[in-house]
Formats: sequence, C-alpha cells, structure tokens
Amino acid sequence: MKGVGKYGFRAIPMAVVMGIIFYLSHQPGGTFQLPLLINGLDKVLHACIYAALSVCCCFVFPLRVWRQKPTLVSAGVVFFCLMFGITDEIHQSFIAGRDSSGADVVADVTGAIVAAALYLFGNSVVGKSRCTRVCRSE
Repeated sequence: MKGVGKYGFRAIPMAVVMGIIFYLSHQPGGTFQLPLLINGLDKVLHACIYAALSVCCCFVFPLRVWRQKPTLVSAGVVFFCLMFGITDEIHQSFIAGRDSSGADVVADVTGAIVAAALYLFGNSVVGKSRCTRVCRSE
C-alpha cells in the first residue's frame, strides 16, 4: 500500500479510457453512423481505443517495474485489456440494437498487443539511459 499514494495518479488515464469505452458501448444501436468508405472501420476503431487503453495500463506501472519484469507486465496489460474487451462485449449484448462479437474482441486484443509491444520496445530503447537515474529514485 506504500506506493499507492505515490503512483495512484497513474491510474487516472486508464480509468478515463475505460469510462469512455463503457459510455460508447452503452449507446443504443444506430446512435453512431460510421462512414461506409472503409470496410471494417469499426474494427480499426476498436483496435485504436484498446491500444489507448493498453498504453494507459502500461503507464500505471513505474519504470522500475518495467525494468524488472517487462514481459510479465506486458502480458498482464494485454490480459487485462482482453478481459475488459470480453466484459465490454457482454455488456453490449444487453443494450438495445447492439450485439456482441468475437471479431470485436479480436480487434480489441490486437490493438492492446500492438500498443503494449510498442510501449515495451520504447521502454527498452529509450528507457535504458533514463533508468540509471530514475530507477534508483523510485
């Protein structure tokens, strides 16, 4: 519990993105009309919002934790996004005019994986020089 106060603010962006996803999922079918110019645009949007969620989840963990267990943290973030995506689809099944879709979950987790991998790569490349200073202070 010691670090909750110090790092608790890091969860705010994650909570905001989760709230946005919930709000959008709670809208009745037909509320949003996507342009038909791009086939599969809804899947691209799913991947993008879950990529944003993944980055926000990655941000929750301090650099020190990323340096100690990068693969475990990345896998945990992706698993969290997967579980949130599944519950989001279940939630949508109760909304008028909406339905749940396995393809949406695949798009969600794809966005989460790409973002977590980029975050992991960015931490390993950019964070090396930074970690020598920052990790000791965390």
